[in-house]
Amino acid sequence: MVCLGNICRSPLAEGIMEQKIKERNLPWEVDSSGTSGWHEGDLPDRRSIEVARTNGIDITNQRSRQIRAKDLESFDLILAMDSSNYSNILRLTTTETQKKKVKLILNYLYPNENRGVPDPYYEGGFEKVYQMLEKSCENIVQLHI
Repeated sequence: MVCLGNICRSPLAEGIMEQKIKERNLPWEVDSSGTSGWHEGDLPDRRSIEVARTNGIDITNQRSRQIRAKDLESFDLILAMDSSNYSNILRLTTTETQKKKVKLILNYLYPNENRGVPDPYYEGGFEKVYQMLEKSCENIVQLHI
């Protein structure tokens, strides 16, 4: 799960997916990161923590980190929150296999529309973002189990 600063959208997506993995006892690993290192080591935004908690998810164990080249090898799916982050991730890829792993998360909710998850840090709407990510994550699980 990748957004810009790894404090709003991607921590929510990680927390949502972790819950779905746990509920279904899936042998999956999920992590999140940002394309920038601006918030390296920081907790998720307090509003992300709050909306996650309201929905029964604790994301206070997460810390912001920047995406690393090894993530492109370690993970089977790299989910970008918007087209800007998608492009930034693609610039890090070195193989065709890595490029094929990078997807826009909302294409699992709105197939082939290439929509971006709004950045609630600037635009507000943390609950709306949570709901979009929850539905996308559910669709991902349904598609891959």
